Amino acid sequence: MDDRTGHRIVPDTTRRAAHLPGNRYGNRPTMKDVAARAGVGLKTVSRVVNGEPGVTPETERRVQEAIDALGFRRNDSARVLRKGRTASIGLVLEDLADPFYGPLSRAVEEVARAHGALLINGSSAEDPDREQELVLALCARRVDGLVVIPAGDDHRYLEPELKAGVATVFVDRPAGRIDADVVVSDNFGGARDGVAHLIAHGHRRIGFIGDMPRIHTAAERLRGYRAAMEDAGIPAKDSWMSLGVTDPVRVRRAAEEMLADPNPVTAIFTGNNRVTVTVIRVLAEQTRGVALVGFDDIELADLLQPGVTVVAQDAAALGRTAAERLFRQLDGTLLAPDRIELPTRLVTRGSGELPPSQ
Repeated sequence: MDDRTGHRIVPDTTRRAAHLPGNRYGNRPTMKDVAARAGVGLKTVSRVVNGEPGVTPETERRVQEAIDALGFRRNDSARVLRKGRTASIGLVLEDLADPFYGPLSRAVEEVARAHGALLINGSSAEDPDREQELVLALCARRVDGLVVIPAGDDHRYLEPELKAGVATVFVDRPAGRIDADVVVSDNFGGARDGVAHLIAHGHRRIGFIGDMPRIHTAAERLRGYRAAMEDAGIPAKDSWMSLGVTDPVRVRRAAEEMLADPNPVTAIFTGNNRVTVTVIRVLAEQTRGVALVGFDDIELADLLQPGVTVVAQDAAALGRTAAERLFRQLDGTLLAPDRIELPTRLVTRGSGELPPSQ
């Protein structure tokens, strides 16, 4: 029916349909709504929803039709809470925007999904206080377990949660001042191999630019650099080593100083993917060839000229191994905490094979 303006007039019966139980904005339909619509008792609806026996096919059909009509969804959170589990785990990363953590997070999520659990994640921004705040907030929400990439070096704040049964696995870096499962890459061995590769191609003046020295991975990669230089009988000068924030301004300054020295480095080993990207930009401005090996692979590394040689770690394997270990804790099949170290691999693409230019 149309009024004089040409607007369609909606019959009252259509309007009333919007007020049926379960269709009210912001109010989810309940089992009581389903029971009322199907003309059955609440227990019958519960049996159908949970797949329990004792319901005739005809009654089950009516209940299912009511469920479909109302858009009813089972409240899993209430059900699992009664069993003492929330079917959720938390993941605390350093930086959600860092490409390294994408495959790691995805792997944790896939393992969680295979175990019927949801994943909740957050970023610590490399701030120990923020990490503690996130971890305790997740615990307050009754997550069953935690996968943590630690920003701090003192995790005693977690001891009450561990005693309360919150399964926890640290990944990429170990926990500080507590015993806990940890899954890491061979940071020391990978860095030593990368620097040894540069040495094998004739380099003796090799710079190292890394992350903050308090970070476990940065310290281990510096240790690997020093070990490779010592193995080759090459004294590593202080001016060849620079650790600090991975801000492009700081990294650029460090690289330019090493290259502007009267006796400049002929190769650079970078401590992580963010440092590598900045150093690539600096080297593109140089008139002479400077060899480069980076720790962590980077996107499009194979398309640059020359391609970027890297020490690659398997971020997905780190996440998957940590998550699988977490669910083994939840299943009660693990005893003492353990340290699992995954290997790295050297991927040669050209930049690490350049000979010394002078």
